Amino acid sequence: MSAPLIPARLRKFIGGIGILVYLAAWIWAFTSLYDYLPSNRAVHLIYFVVAGMGWGLPLMPLMSWMGKADKKIGQ
Repeated sequence: MSAPLIPARLRKFIGGIGILVYLAAWIWAFTSLYDYLPSNRAVHLIYFVVAGMGWGLPLMPLMSWMGKADKKIGQ
């Protein structure tokens, strides 16, 4: 038994809302944690590289789910 199909437009809408919520939480968390960093430029550089690049990896499964094509009836 397969799971019920969700139309592509609805998946993209749900995924878009999910991405916005996730990014808002990510930005809030990383800007809140910034106050606790030591005053060191190297630490700040590493912190912002991780913050700037690290958000995409957890979203990859969601983006993959959003991009799935609709199945035709009978497949």
